[in-house]
Amino acid sequence: MESYIDLSDHELISLLKDGNVGAFDAIYHRHSAGMYKFAYRILKDEDECNDVLQNVFTWLWEHRHNLSFTSLQAYLYAAVKFNLAGVIRVSTRRTEILAEAPVITEGVEDSSLELKELMYLIRSFTESLPEKAREIFELSRNQYLTNKEIASRLGLSEKTVENQMTISLKKLKAHLGRLSFWSVLL
Repeated sequence: MESYIDLSDHELISLLKDGNVGAFDAIYHRHSAGMYKFAYRILKDEDECNDVLQNVFTWLWEHRHNLSFTSLQAYLYAAVKFNLAGVIRVSTRRTEILAEAPVITEGVEDSSLELKELMYLIRSFTESLPEKAREIFELSRNQYLTNKEIASRLGLSEKTVENQMTISLKKLKAHLGRLSFWSVLL
Protein backbone atom coordinates (compact mmCIF):
# COMPACT_ATOMS: atom_id res chain seq x y z
CA MET A 1 0.00 0.00 0.00
CA GLU A 2 1.27 3.41 -0.98
CA SER A 3 2.13 5.87 1.84
CA TYR A 4 0.80 9.41 1.50
CA ILE A 5 1.90 10.82 4.85
CA ASP A 6 5.09 12.41 3.51
CA LEU A 7 3.46 13.93 0.43
CA SER A 8 2.76 17.64 0.30
CA ASP A 9 -0.75 18.98 -0.18
CA HIS A 10 0.26 19.96 -3.72
CA GLU A 11 1.32 16.38 -4.47
CA LEU A 12 -1.88 15.01 -2.95
CA ILE A 13 -4.02 17.33 -5.07
CA SER A 14 -2.16 16.21 -8.16
CA LEU A 15 -2.93 12.57 -7.30
CA LEU A 16 -6.51 13.47 -6.38
CA LYS A 17 -7.06 14.98 -9.82
CA ASP A 18 -6.27 11.54 -11.24
CA GLY A 19 -8.93 9.97 -8.99
CA ASN A 20 -6.55 8.54 -6.39
CA VAL A 21 -8.73 7.56 -3.41
CA GLY A 22 -5.70 7.17 -1.15
CA ALA A 23 -4.73 10.80 -1.78
CA PHE A 24 -8.30 11.86 -0.99
CA ASP A 25 -8.20 9.90 2.28
CA ALA A 26 -4.85 11.47 3.16
CA ILE A 27 -6.25 14.96 2.56
CA TYR A 28 -9.26 14.13 4.70
CA HIS A 29 -7.16 12.77 7.58
CA ARG A 30 -4.71 15.66 7.38
CA HIS A 31 -7.27 18.46 7.42
CA SER A 32 -10.64 17.26 8.74
CA ALA A 33 -9.91 17.52 12.49
CA GLY A 34 -8.91 21.18 12.27
CA MET A 35 -11.84 21.94 9.98
CA TYR A 36 -14.22 20.23 12.39
CA LYS A 37 -12.87 22.20 15.37
CA PHE A 38 -13.22 25.42 13.40
CA ALA A 39 -16.84 24.61 12.45
CA TYR A 40 -17.67 23.48 16.00
CA ARG A 41 -16.47 26.81 17.43
CA ILE A 42 -19.26 28.39 15.39
CA LEU A 43 -22.10 25.85 15.34
CA LYS A 44 -21.56 23.91 18.56
CA ASP A 45 -23.47 20.99 17.03
CA GLU A 46 -21.75 17.73 16.04
CA ASP A 47 -24.25 16.71 13.36
CA GLU A 48 -24.21 20.11 11.66
CA CYS A 49 -20.39 20.17 11.73
CA ASN A 50 -20.22 16.69 10.22
CA ASP A 51 -22.66 17.80 7.50
CA VAL A 52 -20.46 20.81 6.69
CA LEU A 53 -17.37 18.63 6.38
CA GLN A 54 -19.24 16.09 4.28
CA ASN A 55 -20.38 18.87 1.92
CA VAL A 56 -16.85 20.23 1.55
CA PHE A 57 -15.22 16.85 0.95
CA THR A 58 -18.00 15.64 -1.34
CA TRP A 59 -17.58 18.77 -3.44
CA LEU A 60 -13.80 18.30 -3.45
CA TRP A 61 -14.14 14.73 -4.73
CA GLU A 62 -16.80 15.55 -7.31
CA HIS A 63 -14.78 18.46 -8.71
CA ARG A 64 -11.33 16.89 -8.33
CA HIS A 65 -10.58 17.04 -12.06
CA ASN A 66 -10.94 20.83 -12.19
CA LEU A 67 -9.20 21.87 -8.97
CA SER A 68 -6.94 24.87 -9.23
CA PHE A 69 -5.70 26.71 -6.16
CA THR A 70 -2.45 27.60 -4.45
CA SER A 71 -3.22 26.56 -0.87
CA LEU A 72 -5.31 23.50 -0.06
CA GLN A 73 -5.65 24.47 3.59
CA ALA A 74 -6.81 28.00 2.77
CA TYR A 75 -9.26 26.61 0.23
CA LEU A 76 -10.71 24.05 2.67
CA TYR A 77 -11.19 26.60 5.46
CA ALA A 78 -12.78 29.09 3.07
CA ALA A 79 -15.12 26.31 1.88
CA VAL A 80 -16.01 25.52 5.51
CA LYS A 81 -16.79 29.21 6.10
CA PHE A 82 -18.99 29.32 3.03
CA ASN A 83 -20.85 26.21 4.18
CA LEU A 84 -21.16 27.59 7.72
CA ALA A 85 -22.79 30.72 6.33
CA GLY A 86 -25.32 28.55 4.49
CA VAL A 87 -26.10 26.51 7.59
CA ILE A 88 -26.48 29.63 9.71
CA ARG A 89 -28.67 31.33 7.11
CA VAL A 90 -31.34 28.58 7.31
CA SER A 91 -30.89 27.50 10.91
CA THR A 92 -33.65 27.91 13.45
CA ARG A 93 -30.78 28.64 15.87
CA ARG A 94 -29.39 31.49 13.73
CA THR A 95 -29.79 34.20 16.37
CA GLU A 96 -28.25 31.99 19.05
CA ILE A 97 -25.33 30.94 16.82
CA LEU A 98 -24.53 34.50 15.78
CA ALA A 99 -24.79 35.80 19.34
CA GLU A 100 -22.41 33.20 20.76
CA ALA A 101 -20.03 32.54 17.89
CA PRO A 102 -16.72 34.28 17.36
CA VAL A 103 -16.57 36.38 14.22
CA ILE A 104 -16.37 33.89 11.34
CA THR A 105 -13.61 35.81 9.59
CA GLU A 106 -11.30 35.38 12.59
CA GLY A 107 -9.16 32.32 13.11
CA VAL A 108 -5.69 30.93 12.80
CA GLU A 109 -6.15 29.97 9.19
CA ASP A 110 -7.24 33.49 8.27
CA SER A 111 -3.68 34.71 8.44
CA SER A 112 -3.13 33.19 5.01
CA LEU A 113 -2.64 35.60 2.16
CA GLU A 114 -5.27 33.84 0.05
CA LEU A 115 -8.06 34.39 2.58
CA LYS A 116 -7.10 38.01 3.13
CA GLU A 117 -7.11 38.48 -0.63
CA LEU A 118 -10.53 36.83 -0.92
CA MET A 119 -12.05 38.99 1.81
CA TYR A 120 -10.62 42.11 0.16
CA LEU A 121 -11.92 41.09 -3.28
CA ILE A 122 -15.42 40.39 -1.97
CA ARG A 123 -15.46 43.62 0.03
CA SER A 124 -14.32 45.69 -2.97
CA PHE A 125 -16.83 43.92 -5.23
CA THR A 126 -19.63 44.58 -2.76
CA GLU A 127 -18.73 48.27 -2.64
CA SER A 128 -19.01 48.43 -6.44
CA LEU A 129 -22.62 47.18 -6.46
CA PRO A 130 -25.50 49.64 -6.88
CA GLU A 131 -26.82 50.82 -3.52
CA LYS A 132 -29.92 48.59 -3.28
CA ALA A 133 -28.08 45.50 -4.59
CA ARG A 134 -25.25 46.15 -2.09
CA GLU A 135 -27.74 46.49 0.77
CA ILE A 136 -29.47 43.23 -0.17
CA PHE A 137 -26.14 41.41 -0.58
CA GLU A 138 -24.82 42.61 2.79
CA LEU A 139 -28.04 41.73 4.63
CA SER A 140 -27.89 38.25 3.13
CA ARG A 141 -24.21 37.49 3.46
CA ASN A 142 -23.16 39.52 6.50
CA GLN A 143 -26.30 39.49 8.65
CA TYR A 144 -27.52 36.08 7.39
CA LEU A 145 -31.08 37.27 6.79
CA THR A 146 -33.38 35.19 4.60
CA ASN A 147 -34.82 36.62 1.38
CA LYS A 148 -38.17 36.98 3.15
CA GLU A 149 -36.60 38.91 6.04
CA ILE A 150 -34.72 41.18 3.64
CA ALA A 151 -37.86 41.81 1.60
CA SER A 152 -39.78 42.73 4.73
CA ARG A 153 -37.03 45.01 6.02
CA LEU A 154 -36.57 46.83 2.69
CA GLY A 155 -40.21 46.88 1.59
CA LEU A 156 -39.51 44.77 -1.51
CA SER A 157 -41.01 41.59 -2.86
CA GLU A 158 -39.25 38.37 -1.98
CA LYS A 159 -38.85 37.66 -5.71
CA THR A 160 -37.04 41.01 -6.20
CA VAL A 161 -34.62 40.14 -3.40
CA GLU A 162 -34.04 36.68 -4.88
CA ASN A 163 -33.41 38.15 -8.36
CA GLN A 164 -30.99 40.76 -6.99
CA MET A 165 -29.04 38.10 -5.08
CA THR A 166 -28.87 35.88 -8.17
CA ILE A 167 -27.56 38.76 -10.29
CA SER A 168 -25.05 39.84 -7.63
CA LEU A 169 -23.73 36.31 -7.11
CA LYS A 170 -23.33 35.76 -10.86
CA LYS A 171 -21.39 39.04 -11.10
CA LEU A 172 -19.27 38.07 -8.11
CA LYS A 173 -18.46 34.66 -9.58
CA ALA A 174 -17.44 36.24 -12.86
CA HIS A 175 -15.37 38.88 -11.04
CA LEU A 176 -13.55 36.35 -8.90
CA GLY A 177 -13.19 33.88 -11.76
CA ARG A 178 -11.19 36.47 -13.67
CA LEU A 179 -8.99 37.22 -10.68
CA SER A 180 -8.30 33.91 -8.97
CA PHE A 181 -9.48 30.43 -8.10
CA TRP A 182 -12.00 31.71 -5.56
CA SER A 183 -14.98 31.34 -7.88
CA VAL A 184 -15.15 27.64 -6.94
CA LEU A 185 -16.25 28.67 -3.47
CA LEU A 186 -19.37 30.38 -4.74
